[in-house]
Amino acid sequence: MQAPARYLVIIDSDGASTAMLFNAQRQRVADFDAGTEEIAVMTTGLSPTRSAANPEWDRALAGSTAAARAAAEVYELDL
Repeated sequence: MQAPARYLVIIDSDGASTAMLFNAQRQRVADFDAGTEEIAVMTTGLSPTRSAANPEWDRALAGSTAAARAAAEVYELDL
């Protein structure tokens, strides 16, 4: 059984916005196009932070540039 998603990160990757779901340990559990309707549903009532450049995201977002990480939106999802 897979752990529930705890974080949603919206980040630019190769000119397109990608949405990535992570569990509480910041392990990626899914990724998809950030332009989907599900993003609006998942983020209703939530405010993003710009915290993807923080050290706790280093391993999870190792393939992303520093600029992309700094601009990324991080949402903490309700469990």
